[in-house]
Amino acid sequence: MVRPYRDLPASAPRPIKRGKVRDVYDAGPEHLLIVATDRISAFDVVLEPGVPGKGIVLNQLSNFWFRRLAGVVPHHLVETELGRFPEPFSAYPQLAGRSCLVRRLAILPIECVARGYLAGSAWKEYQSSGAVCGIPLPRGLQLADRLPEPIFTPATKAEVGHDENISFDTVVAQLGGEQAERVRSLTLQLYRRAAAWAEAQGIILADTKFEFGVDETGQLVWADEALTPDSSRFWPAADYRPGTNPPSFDKQFVRDWLENSG
Repeated sequence: MVRPYRDLPASAPRPIKRGKVRDVYDAGPEHLLIVATDRISAFDVVLEPGVPGKGIVLNQLSNFWFRRLAGVVPHHLVETELGRFPEPFSAYPQLAGRSCLVRRLAILPIECVARGYLAGSAWKEYQSSGAVCGIPLPRGLQLADRLPEPIFTPATKAEVGHDENISFDTVVAQLGGEQAERVRSLTLQLYRRAAAWAEAQGIILADTKFEFGVDETGQLVWADEALTPDSSRFWPAADYRPGTNPPSFDKQFVRDWLENSG
């Protein structure tokens, strides 16, 4: 029986940061090693026992999208092959496929969310106010309706608890006007390009989350993960029906199961 990957052995280096799914290791003055584990979280809780191979799927999807959309914005990937990782990480075969060596960056303190469809927290916010992150939307929209245009709906980056949607004015206050405009533009460009490619494969990219960092020259760099089922809503186009929660190729089914289980 294949066991979920959760951690390196006790004799290995310890992560400098442990997220719900990813572990981050110091890999030198210019680099970090990010390991996608098989942990799965929902509602900010890590569930047991994990899903074997999940981290490999997440990592390979990110690698695919970082490279496919590299013409839009530089990404943080440096190396993805285990044998080319610095020691001692290259000696751990369990890291193969689920790890990447990346550039150290100063990560911006916001989640950059793009939405092309009305779902999740955006649907709840729309029901109560008719707007999402301060952006007014047409009246009478249904759950999962396609929006007239994709929208930028930033959120806080909470270490504990839930991220919260914020207005673009709040982003401007945190990043400055020029940087805020840049991340909004890049977020929507990445979403449109990815959504068009996915649509051609019969998949709807309903929404997704990006993170950006700044390198030593001040250049914006795409970081963290890229269009994975943990950061995005993917729906099969053949089963899409506005007014209903479409089946999904992400972890929404886990959230639904937990909610229905009380």
